[in-house]
Amino acid sequence: MLEFKVGGMTCGHCVRAVTNAVHTVVPGADVAVDLNHGVVKIDGDLATIPTEAVIKAIEDEGYKIH
Repeated sequence: MLEFKVGGMTCGHCVRAVTNAVHTVVPGADVAVDLNHGVVKIDGDLATIPTEAVIKAIEDEGYKIH
């Protein structure tokens, strides 16, 4: 499981945007977004998750990885 601290997420739209961004890189991944703690968890085979591409996809949506 990958876990990122993500800044700027405040609402349901943010949850959908981040989830969709992850799915563009890792289709079918199990994505859990915790708005209260600003955390995104991605469950899957770590060997097949391109971490840098996931970070870029989330940041391209306007959110900051901490």
